Amino acid sequence: MASIRDLKKDINNVLGDIIEAVYILENTQQKEGSQEGTAIIDQAIETFDTLIAQVNQKDVPNRKAHLKEIRASLEKEATQLVERLNTLG
Repeated sequence: MASIRDLKKDINNVLGDIIEAVYILENTQQKEGSQEGTAIIDQAIETFDTLIAQVNQKDVPNRKAHLKEIRASLEKEATQLVERLNTLG
């Protein structure tokens, strides 16, 4: 299914971009390895693992609605992570 493949790519790209933004921000401010940055990265990785596990679930009654919920969760989590990232800077 192309939609599942696209959803997995979106999850990877969005959360990967957030992690990359943390590294760039810390590098430009000479704050490498800050606790706040590390917490954001850890949350992004945890979110990635959770969302991918949900995508790979096979025993859901309505697959289309399930994938739609996952996409909404990705958007919500990414927004929260970006807000935390903005306070870091």
